[in-house]
Amino acid sequence: MGRMLSFRFVESGVEGGVSLNEENAPVTCETLWTALKKPARMLCLHAMFAGPEIMVGLPPEAQTFDPLAIPPENQTCIPAPGDCLWFYQPQNHMYGLTDELWEIGMFYAPGGRIFGPLGWSPCTIFGRMTENLDGFAVACADLRISGARTLEIGRA
Repeated sequence: MGRMLSFRFVESGVEGGVSLNEENAPVTCETLWTALKKPARMLCLHAMFAGPEIMVGLPPEAQTFDPLAIPPENQTCIPAPGDCLWFYQPQNHMYGLTDELWEIGMFYAPGGRIFGPLGWSPCTIFGRMTENLDGFAVACADLRISGARTLEIGRA
């Protein structure tokens, strides 16, 4: 068993374990593992375009690396339930969205697609939730109805 990350909703305590896919996304896994030496908390939102996905922006204190140095690895546009993705978008990349995006996402059910305002966006799948996906998925689906929650991501 390799390295794992923990995703935990702070308010409810619901937690899931993510196995890193170090074989197929070695640079991404090592980079995120290093950046998450100290657990990071951020506001977690439900996706608008991608279907059953939650997403968080990596907070500034965890932005300890050059995101452009991470090569495309293990990319897809059609993720499976439990797949965790890394996505970076530079500042002013998209019309009407001037923000820089450092995003971690997790698909919690079938039917997901990595599709946004600019169309299909292949992303690196760096891991899969292998512990408590079913329980975590219930909390993820609730975000769509109840709104944003705090998510903590750290080493398991």
